Amino acid sequence: MIVPMHEQFRNRNVLITGGLGFLGSNLAIRLVGLGARVTLVDSLIPEYGGNPFNISSIEGQVRVNISDVRDEHSMRCLVQGQDYLFNLAGQTSHMDSMENPFVDLDINCRAQLSMLEVCRKYNPGIKVVFASTRQIYGKPEYLPVDEKHLLRPVDVNGINKMAGEWYHILYNNVHGIRSCALRLTNTIGPRMRVKDARQTFVGVWVRAVVEGKPFEVWDGQQLRDFSYVDDTVEAFLLAAANDDVNGRVFNLGGETRVALKELAEMLIRANGSGDYRVRDYPADRKRIDIGDYYADFSSIRSALGWQPTVPLGKALALTVAYYRQHLPRYL
Repeated sequence: MIVPMHEQFRNRNVLITGGLGFLGSNLAIRLVGLGARVTLVDSLIPEYGGNPFNISSIEGQVRVNISDVRDEHSMRCLVQGQDYLFNLAGQTSHMDSMENPFVDLDINCRAQLSMLEVCRKYNPGIKVVFASTRQIYGKPEYLPVDEKHLLRPVDVNGINKMAGEWYHILYNNVHGIRSCALRLTNTIGPRMRVKDARQTFVGVWVRAVVEGKPFEVWDGQQLRDFSYVDDTVEAFLLAAANDDVNGRVFNLGGETRVALKELAEMLIRANGSGDYRVRDYPADRKRIDIGDYYADFSSIRSALGWQPTVPLGKALALTVAYYRQHLPRYL
């Protein structure tokens, strides 16, 4: 049975790792509105997207702990007494993972295992939802990609995220730590990182159009799907609120499959102006590119009733409007 959100989270203790980042902050804002007691954990390492301005609208209504998920002693204290853990902290840059693989291993793999061990020892009743990624599928053999698709990542980041995901499923199945995982597609919206492409290439595009500069579109023919952040937040809340999905993994996805060149044109329309240039993929990125990707999200729709509600054009317009007002805070 799907439990109403306001009943599930009111007066409950919620811990969000990566809480000052894009997804974590949007989730925190929603949870505060639902009456939850929210603690945010973020390392504020510059490369990883945490930004205190992200929670300016709920400042004073959440507890913030500046700590690294790799710090087992901090995590041991923080997980105690929590009802829910949204485990969102991670290194998201595919190129950084190839250049600094051991850092990616520490954050996306070892730290996840350490977090689960802390839960097992100090709060075995907690419910955990893990932010996984479409990247673990690698180059698709068929489209749309469903959860039965072979997992064969093309970069270090994908391999480590895959391990982090399956640690959560293992701890659910073996140790009874109620956990599930959501495989995110390209998520966009307010509070995303825009000063570089470490989180999403769309952020760089948004920054460029707001600043009145041209941006680059590599190839331009590849197909992608996109999820607006509010829809993604809804999926996390539904997964946390329902124990029927424990031990399972789900794709998130978007209703619209769009070529990147078409996406660029949609962004320019949403902004009212802009320009882009198509170029070939840089050689270093081409080696780890996955080609076309869009998800089959029928599994989570069947299990939890989730589906995207914000059309891509509206998502782009809302995102542009946010950065027209707040861009300096993200540079």
